[in-house]
Formats: sequence, structure tokens, C-alpha cells
Amino acid sequence: MDHDQNYKNLILDYPREALAFFAAAEAQAIDAGARIVPVREEQLKERLGERFRELDVPLLVEWSDGRRSAILFVLEEETDPKRFSIHRLAHYCLDLAELFDTERLVPVVIFLHPGSYPEQLRLGSENRDYLHFSYLSSALFATPANQYLDSPNIVARLTLPCMDFAPEDKLAIYAAATRGLMELEPNPERRLKYADFIDIYTALDDNELKRYQQDYAEENKAMTALSVRFTEKGIQQGMQLGRQEGRQEGRQQGEAELLLRQISRKFGPQVAQQHEAQIRQAALDSLEHWADAILSAESPDELFE
Repeated sequence: MDHDQNYKNLILDYPREALAFFAAAEAQAIDAGARIVPVREEQLKERLGERFRELDVPLLVEWSDGRRSAILFVLEEETDPKRFSIHRLAHYCLDLAELFDTERLVPVVIFLHPGSYPEQLRLGSENRDYLHFSYLSSALFATPANQYLDSPNIVARLTLPCMDFAPEDKLAIYAAATRGLMELEPNPERRLKYADFIDIYTALDDNELKRYQQDYAEENKAMTALSVRFTEKGIQQGMQLGRQEGRQEGRQQGEAELLLRQISRKFGPQVAQQHEAQIRQAALDSLEHWADAILSAESPDELFE
């Protein structure tokens, strides 16, 4: 699973909210008049060459009225603390500071899993330090989820499953993240995109999913309705693609992909994985039948009978 890319997308889709949550100590001055601009990868690749790091996210914060000098935030997600290199991060920050001709730079590291990692780097002798480097650490695994259950910050709500909570609260955390998505994100396509994000990091098993559907019927109904809407839209797009290409393959692939999404949401990702090969190899009429049947099917056996 590409956690780096998942978090990069999250930060790029919600840069203001990401800074407010992951870099709260430095983000207080970012008011409504500030403009947050993701630094283009092409610019970094051209100027940094091999030193370019694709999955880090530099965000430039500017004030058009000149009240404050621009400041560069560098956000890095680190799934496994053992892989984190403070030397590499320091190198990268120095490169960016030179590239943008600035001394105003804030490095932020988001840790998903517990482990040991250096919090600062000091180079020098017994007489004095000649280089001191540190960064803002956002340890999601140690962040109390119950403090953000009703947060108005969508990044905080979406990352609830990555925070610290008791195992018996798992379904409540999933529900709070889902409610946050529905309340704070008006765009239907982003809702569907980050419903998948929540699913990935909550990782409900089949039994937990059934309990969730029973205990949180309202939240489940809202997300199911959204999935159905996009299933229908995807089928239409698949049909159009098939017509454009003069063959059925586009439609078949579109229906298969969306049916797998529906099965994952209704019966759990394990069921979707078990039937993935069958679905991808199925004829179009079978896919159409299953797409209709899943709306009323109570079990995978009933769906595929």
C-alpha cells in the first residue's frame, strides 16, 4: 500500500487544513488572506535533479499584501520510523532553502506507526555545535482520537483511524471519520475518494463491517447511496468508452471496477479480494446482473448464486 502517495494526495487536496493540523504550532499566522501554493514537481526536478524527492510535499505560503514574508513548509509522511533519515531531511531542506533563497522554512514529519526516531541533529565538537537541525513531529499513532471526533478540520477527521484509540472504539472512530467527510466535503467525487481513504486506514474485517452497518445505519446509508450514484455514473462512462473504442472492453472494465468497490463497501474488502478474479474475467451480462443484485443481496452467496 502506498501510504506516501495517500498522504501526499490528502495534503495537496486540503493544504490549509493539513498545515493547521500537522503544523499547528507554526500555522496560526496563516489567515484567510494567505495563499498556499504547492511547489510544482517539474520545478523541483529541474532544479534539484537527483536530489528531488517525489513524495515530499513543499507548500509555499504567501501574503499578497506583504504583511509577512513567504514561508515554505516541507511535509514528509513516514510510515516506518526505521526508514526515517534526519540527515536526508536536513539535506533536502537546505536544498530547498537555497533554491527559494529563503531562511523561512518549516520541516514537518508525519509518523504513522510507533518506533524510535531522532528528533534533532547536532554537528560539532565538544566545544560547540556548528549545525543544529530539528523539525515538527506529528505522531499520529500517539494522537488521542477522542480529541478530534467532532473537529471542524477535515484532515483531522479523515486521519482519525490512524490515531490512538481503544480497540472497542474502532467502529465509533470509523463513523466519526465518515460523518466528518460527509459534513465537511461538499464535492461528491472527493467524498468517494476519501471514503476509500477511511476504509484503507480503518481496515474493518467482515464481522466489524456487519456490526457497523447495524449500529451506524445512517452513516452507512449515506455512503452506500454515494457509491450507488457513482456506480451508475461509472457504468455510463464505461458504456461511452466502449462506444468510442468500438468494443465492449471499456464498459466491461468499468463495471468490474465499480462492482468490486460496491462489494468491498457492502461485504468487506476480503470478500472483494476473494471474488476479484471471477469478476474481472466475467462476461458483461454477468456483471450487469451482479450490479443490479448487489443492491438487495444480503450476503456474497446470495449475490453470486
